[in-house]
Amino acid sequence: MVVFWTAAGLLSVAAAAVVFLRAARSAAESGLTDPTLDVYRRQLTEIDDLAERGLMEAEERDATRVEAGRRLLAAAEGPQAGWTASEAQRPVVLAAAAAVGVLALAGYLVVGKPGLPDQPLQRRVEAWRSSPLTDLDAPQLAAVLRQALKVRPEAEGYRFLALAEAQSGNPAAAAKALRRAVALAPERADLWEMLGLSLISGAGGEVTPDAREALTTSLRLAPGSLVSRFHLARARAASGDREGGVRDLQAIASDLPAGDPRRADIETAIREAQAPAGPVADGPASEMIGRMVSGLAQRLQANPDDPEGWIRLVRSYAVLGDAAKRDAALDRARRRYSGTPDILGRLEAAARTEPMK
Repeated sequence: MVVFWTAAGLLSVAAAAVVFLRAARSAAESGLTDPTLDVYRRQLTEIDDLAERGLMEAEERDATRVEAGRRLLAAAEGPQAGWTASEAQRPVVLAAAAAVGVLALAGYLVVGKPGLPDQPLQRRVEAWRSSPLTDLDAPQLAAVLRQALKVRPEAEGYRFLALAEAQSGNPAAAAKALRRAVALAPERADLWEMLGLSLISGAGGEVTPDAREALTTSLRLAPGSLVSRFHLARARAASGDREGGVRDLQAIASDLPAGDPRRADIETAIREAQAPAGPVADGPASEMIGRMVSGLAQRLQANPDDPEGWIRLVRSYAVLGDAAKRDAALDRARRRYSGTPDILGRLEAAARTEPMK
């Protein structure tokens, strides 16, 4: 480790020297020329380029050009001074740069462990494999499973790997593992359903086309899967077919016993699908806000254990003036956090937020 940090320090010094030498040469060649005018001229050119590519509206382009032109004129009328440090300041800058490297190395020698040997990943994985699985956290378990599956790939192993990756906060890796699992066992409906849920989680609650395809395959293999039916019904309602989505949700509810706790979530989803759009003014900004709130609602459908998310959702519907969706979200959140007075109080306060005018 000492050799490594010595080499790293020398490389840092060399990089700093290159930067300072190039800067000094640039300053010597530029003389007292102020580059401000060139910067503002370039801005005018970039504004026109953005407008031609359709990335800037005409009104925004005109206003931006006026501001950039005003700054260009002000810079042209003012005194010009070159961007360079005085001779007296340069030793101070060099000393400060050197002090940073020296202090960093000294701090490491005091609080670090320079004698600690290297710990290659392979060696650590081997140590984890010899440890009880109950002693490993999710990332360590995922590393062990990845190594084991290289030697002996099997669908069940990839299922456990997906669970470990999801626990590690890596939904993309979880989806990748589940794709390998369904490739090895394409007849297993549970793996297709897990893949669909993983893709929904990775998309923030949105039922993407890939997720819909995975859930459809799961439902074909196991027609009684309530989870797949539920998310496919949500996706149908979100895609514009509200009536069809509501019918599918009602069919799921009718298949459940009267006391089944899942009925509450389904009934909430039905109310949300039936609720009319809130009185939000038309325009790009309102459309963007609507998409953001819709994405939050879909994410909470897939991952409902998020009190801050429910508070934001209730407040968002209140701000948008959508009382039906606000009340539906509030009712569902109340049931989920009925034993947490603090969260209930914040939910009630969020529901009382005044709608925007």
